[in-house]
Amino acid sequence: MWGGRQLGDLLSKTLPDARPYGESWEVFDFPPGTVGADGRSKDDVPGDWVSAKLTNGPYAGKSLHELMSSFGTEILGDSHAVETKSGPQFPLLVKFLDAGQDLSVQVHPDDAYATTHAEAFVKNECWHVLAREPGARLLIGLKQGVTPDAFRASLDDGTCEAQLNAVLVEVGQTYYLPSGTVHALGAGVLAAEVQTPSDTTYRVHDFNRVEPATGKKRSLHVEEAMACIDFNSTEAKSPVEVVRAPQFEMRTVHMKGDSIIDTTNRATVVVCVRGFAKIAGQQINRGGTLVIPASLRKSNCVGEATLLIAHAS
Repeated sequence: MWGGRQLGDLLSKTLPDARPYGESWEVFDFPPGTVGADGRSKDDVPGDWVSAKLTNGPYAGKSLHELMSSFGTEILGDSHAVETKSGPQFPLLVKFLDAGQDLSVQVHPDDAYATTHAEAFVKNECWHVLAREPGARLLIGLKQGVTPDAFRASLDDGTCEAQLNAVLVEVGQTYYLPSGTVHALGAGVLAAEVQTPSDTTYRVHDFNRVEPATGKKRSLHVEEAMACIDFNSTEAKSPVEVVRAPQFEMRTVHMKGDSIIDTTNRATVVVCVRGFAKIAGQQINRGGTLVIPASLRKSNCVGEATLLIAHAS
């Protein structure tokens, strides 16, 4: 309900109808029962992985999980798959987000919480701003001095937003959001998101929005969120040049002419956020995403583009 139309207008995604759309999942690989084919429902056919389909090359139509099963070592190299009870999972999730409205104020579980709650999965993520309306902001992290009691009280009296750092954003900035950071993507922001493969989100505030289908307010997860929020981290977030998460590293590269992309023998994902490039013979335009197997090592790249290059750890 918080989405817009920029996924189609700016990134050339095919939107199924005239409704607002908030997310476009590009690279994903989820075991049975974790997410549904729409990224929401958990009622998928038992035994089915929900995994991105390749759109070109000799394996067009195959899913990322099928290639993981056949060529896991060549794809991963020194990277580590996420081990699930259904088998190895590709270690990155890449999506685009179009915030026509503010997203809910939310938090994702850290290692300590996920270890003791089987349904929870760690979610370290980063946002790269592709477009923004004037005055658009992100809500990232608690202000200095906000305690658990004060934050819970703000949820009860509707002043939650005032407890968070509001960060005005510019196109081209990247923000790292480790698990435990309470946050919300602000209205008017189009972003690329690179993260660990998790869909565990605990909402603490949703601006009193009502689900059109039910006429009821969206469910919140206050107790789970309070257990996950890092109340010791109250430093206002600043944009970063390189994201260094335990599970991945991502940097922004502005290229013109000829260059080389080195996988450093790790599973690598390239996202084109501006311009165009041809990488290892594959064309990639704005809004396109390319998975480069670790075994390819060094790939020729030619064009004029801004690329997000992520290596799984």
